[in-house]
Amino acid sequence: MTYHSRYPAIADLKSSARRRIPHFVWEYLDSATGVEATQARNRTQLDQVLLNPSILHGEFDPDLSTTFLGQTHPIPIGIAPVGMSGLIWPGAEQMLARTAARENIPFTLSTVASQLPEDVGPHAGDHGWFQLYPPRDPEIRADILKRAKNAGFHTIVLTVDVPVASRRERQTRGGLTNPPKLTPRLAMQAAQCPAWLNGIRKTGMPRLRLMESYSQNRSALPSNQHIGYLLRTSPDWDYFKSLRDVWDGPLIVKGIGNPDDAARLTDEGADALWVSNHAGRQFDGGPATIETLPLIRAATSLPLIFDSGIEGGLDVLRALALGADFVMLGRAFHYGLAALGEAGAAHVLDILRQDMISNMGQLGTRALKDLPNTLRQHP
Repeated sequence: MTYHSRYPAIADLKSSARRRIPHFVWEYLDSATGVEATQARNRTQLDQVLLNPSILHGEFDPDLSTTFLGQTHPIPIGIAPVGMSGLIWPGAEQMLARTAARENIPFTLSTVASQLPEDVGPHAGDHGWFQLYPPRDPEIRADILKRAKNAGFHTIVLTVDVPVASRRERQTRGGLTNPPKLTPRLAMQAAQCPAWLNGIRKTGMPRLRLMESYSQNRSALPSNQHIGYLLRTSPDWDYFKSLRDVWDGPLIVKGIGNPDDAARLTDEGADALWVSNHAGRQFDGGPATIETLPLIRAATSLPLIFDSGIEGGLDVLRALALGADFVMLGRAFHYGLAALGEAGAAHVLDILRQDMISNMGQLGTRALKDLPNTLRQHP
């Protein structure tokens, strides 16, 4: 079944998702921090990246395949980690892992997912990455790494751009607490979304199960914090080195926005860097990620992942043209789940694929490696 006639763009899935999930869940998924200027800047600056159309290239099918960290994928797109995915749509983590396995793309499970690595890893096959919020206790870290590896997650993504909890004012106003609890106000919102509510009745209210397995302190926390903050630390360079010493697989560092950091991480043994401003959810005074991408590309020879602000296949091409090797999306796949269930995640990928093919035809570009040659201007 094709959904393109009803949902031709990710924006259509987003509109449907907003109607099908409770307001407090929507505020958790869609909000940024501060006045959300960085979130808006991500979009504005992506629109400033112009590519030159080219004509008389005849008929051709663009090749979207790429090899990243030793694995070949049919498209340079993967699923980014989103904390508490199971709140956004019941069973989200397993659904996304299965989608990744079928589509041969990476799936990244968050440390603060609502499901355990052991329960998600088998669904991802050999496409599982594990995003690590750094535990303070080295024994807890060692155990988490062991559990992730045993569950089939072969790549670690160390997130470094969350040294403290951001405020996320919209999320706070929405009334969400951690762990989530259906207060009378939130229950009324849930009652208006029967598909979401029926799913929650089957799975139970989501909890940060991995983090809770290391802590007995389960009291309610503000919506911008969770039990992970009781266990995590703000990592420094020594922490990165120690993690590099104990993890023998690929190690990606996520949350890079400074070329100097990129250059040092290249020397310190990172395998890839993830250029991101957390989609504007952590800091509201920084540049758009697409603005920093060319600077970081110039500072390192490492493979680069890009996220923040991607809304379609043209945005993917823009990021690749400016030096990214791979692009990850989080919110978009969750819009798909909330709109259409598990089939929605695959539809998101198909939207991106078809949009990339269409735009590469306009550019006369047969291969991803040629995209930098199409740049007209950039931030």
